[in-house]
Amino acid sequence: MEKILSQTLDKIARQLSDTPQVPGMCHIRRTGEPLPSQEKIREIVDISRALVFPGFFGDSGVTQQNMLYHAGLNIERLSSLLIDQIVAGKCIEHPCCEPLDVSQLTRDALPLCDTFIRQLPELRRVLMTDVEATYKSDPAALSIEEVIYCYPSILATSAYRIAHLLHTLDVPVIPRMITELAHSETGIDIHPAATIGESFTIDHGTGVVIGATCIIGHDVKIFQGVTLGAKSFKLDENNNPVKGLPRHPIIGNNVIIYANATILGRITIGDNAIIGGNLWVTENVAPGERIIQAPAKERLK
Repeated sequence: MEKILSQTLDKIARQLSDTPQVPGMCHIRRTGEPLPSQEKIREIVDISRALVFPGFFGDSGVTQQNMLYHAGLNIERLSSLLIDQIVAGKCIEHPCCEPLDVSQLTRDALPLCDTFIRQLPELRRVLMTDVEATYKSDPAALSIEEVIYCYPSILATSAYRIAHLLHTLDVPVIPRMITELAHSETGIDIHPAATIGESFTIDHGTGVVIGATCIIGHDVKIFQGVTLGAKSFKLDENNNPVKGLPRHPIIGNNVIIYANATILGRITIGDNAIIGGNLWVTENVAPGERIIQAPAKERLK
């Protein structure tokens, strides 16, 4: 019986090791080039948050006296992780059949990492506009500290802004991994390619979806269950979706979108507009316009 079990284990192990049977497994290369690591990606996000919001994330023992020490350690660790994962992302992007120079990819990753690190103070400034807008717009929020510590919107938005910065540096795969980690953590799905202005607020947040080509202005507030999605996809000659076309909404400044509204297609929601809850919007909305459901009596007429 033990011999039969051993033969079965060996057979299955060989089948599972037959990489040509598995799509994309060519990226486990002959010479062991790196693949992105979920664990390291999560650490990159954690350290970035700890640098932006010291004491709130990471080591809670940070004080004004030792903050510089902790920042130095975190930046050093972040740089090492980021270079490693940028290289891994570039390996995924590289065609399987072509030779791969990991040393050159590492040299290429250095200026990208440098740019990311240099942008951390600006990242903090923008995220603080999100925190302050969230605090001011929510009567239930008792302090700025509570918003940073407790609100899933800040977790999701901080992950998005980290990922979006990497996306603007043309880092492949890694930005999407970052936002999907936040998606699983908060239920808020923001594509890293979306463009979102300052003082962005997501109230409650569960079920929010923001598509890749969406453009959102400043001082925008959206509630749970809002979808900023695509209405349809243009297909190529092989009946596959054409990539990269603008297909998601443009949201102006100072717009409010209430719970479970669905806004689809490359339409424009003008500045200062208000979109009521549970609405399906597929046409442009003028600046200052209020789109709400008709009262029940009117709907029955």
